[in-house]
Formats: sequence, structure tokens, C-alpha cells
Amino acid sequence: MFTPNNLTDRLKLPFRKDRELCASIQAILGFYPHRTGYYKLALQHKSTSRHGKRSVDENNERLEFLGDAVLESIVSDILYHHFTQHREGFLTNTRSKMVQRETLNRLSRDIGLDRLIHSNSHSNAHNNNMGGNAFEALMGAIYLDRGYDACMYFMKERILGRHINLDSMAAKEVNFKSKLIEWAQKNRILVEFKLIEEVVDPHAAPVFLTRILLEGLDGETGKGYSKKESHQQAAKATLKLLNTDKAFVQSVFDAKSRRTAQEEEPTALIPEVV
Repeated sequence: MFTPNNLTDRLKLPFRKDRELCASIQAILGFYPHRTGYYKLALQHKSTSRHGKRSVDENNERLEFLGDAVLESIVSDILYHHFTQHREGFLTNTRSKMVQRETLNRLSRDIGLDRLIHSNSHSNAHNNNMGGNAFEALMGAIYLDRGYDACMYFMKERILGRHINLDSMAAKEVNFKSKLIEWAQKNRILVEFKLIEEVVDPHAAPVFLTRILLEGLDGETGKGYSKKESHQQAAKATLKLLNTDKAFVQSVFDAKSRRTAQEEEPTALIPEVV
């Protein structure tokens, strides 16, 4: 069982900047960090990367990868025990709302984490997800420094109740379909929601499987107990794909370029004037 440090656990740090960082992190976490190097790295945006001894750039991207998995596990655990009478689909949707970038960006601002991020001013002005990424990296740092129970303590004691109300979060409607359509319209991308399968589950409930097509290219699929739910799940997965797979994004825009070029070509002979 994790318990916060008492005053005797305070580390004796030689440098003033380390002491100041440690105090700031302690104010956010509610306990003292043991290995401050992890937290320094969690706050190191890639725009200020240093080339490490092992030929790996020293920034928070690897910690962000780890923290993403830890956060999803922590949130799943919390929701499972809080919403004891709800189905898997409800839990999945609520988890999505808690770990989406919009929520994590807000949490980073609320707890003052965004003010500690080390980045250059140009990147800070053009990266709206920097705070959310740092929040995930912070979770990775806590996990490596103090373990899973410390991560759970941080979420329960410092985040829930203070910054997130689980019941309100669950009731919040996140329209991933609208977000995807809005992005497609701004970029003049053709988007299609294609029903590819409709089956019945073991409890005789209908299940729908939808695939999203962008400029005719296969996006992700989504499953739900209604067409609307399957659209939302497919849109969410496709938005995630667009945010992580640059090659797929490029292929979509290449397909758009080919389509628009064909549309601009004359399709019939111009009649002669006699």
C-alpha cells in the first residue's frame, strides 16, 4: 500500500534548480520524488532534445509511451470499481473521455504541469497537445520512480475529486464523428461511414461494425450496439490513426490530389463551332 513521504524522506539535493523542481513536482504529486531524473525527462519536450549516450534523443517521448499505457490501466481500474453496474461499452467510452488529449491538456494546465515543461517558444506556440503529452510522460516517470501504487495514489488523491468528477465525465458526450467530419471538411477530404457487418451477439443484441473510408482508403473500424455507437468508435480510432500515422495521412492527401486533378480534367470533347 502506497503512502506519501513524510518530511524525513525529503531528498538533500545539491543544486538549487533541482530543489525547486523537486518542490514543484512534490506540490503536484503529493509526495516527494526519489529519482528526479525521470521527472526532468518527463518535462523535456522533443524541441529541446539532447543526443543521449545510447544514441537515443533525450526527451519525454519514450516516457509518454510508457505513461499512456500506465494511465489507461489506472483509469480502467478506477472505472471498473466505481461503475459496478455498467457494461463494457460504457466503461470504454468513459475511459476514452478521461484519457483523450483535450482532458489531459486541461489537467496539465490545472495542476500547473504545463508551466514546468522545457521547450522552445516556437514549439510551444504550435503544439496544443504539449501539456497532455507531458501529463502522460509524468505518469511514466511516477511509475518508474515509485511504482504502480504511486500512480494510483496520484490519480485518486490529486486528480479525481479535485479536477475530474467521474459521474460528470461519464455523462459528457464526446462526438468523435463530428470532430472527424469537421477535420475532413476543413481539408476537403471525402469521408464515408460504411457499414460492413451486422451480427447478433450471444445475448441476441444486434452488433454493428462500421469502417471509415477517407478518399476511398480504409481507415479504422468501430463496433457498437447501435450504428451511432459504431460510427463513434470508428471515428475515434481513425482520429487516433491520423494523429499517429503520418504515412497514412500523406496517402489520404495524395488520394485527394489525384481525385481533384481528375475532376479538373475535361471529360468530354469540346463541340466544334461550324
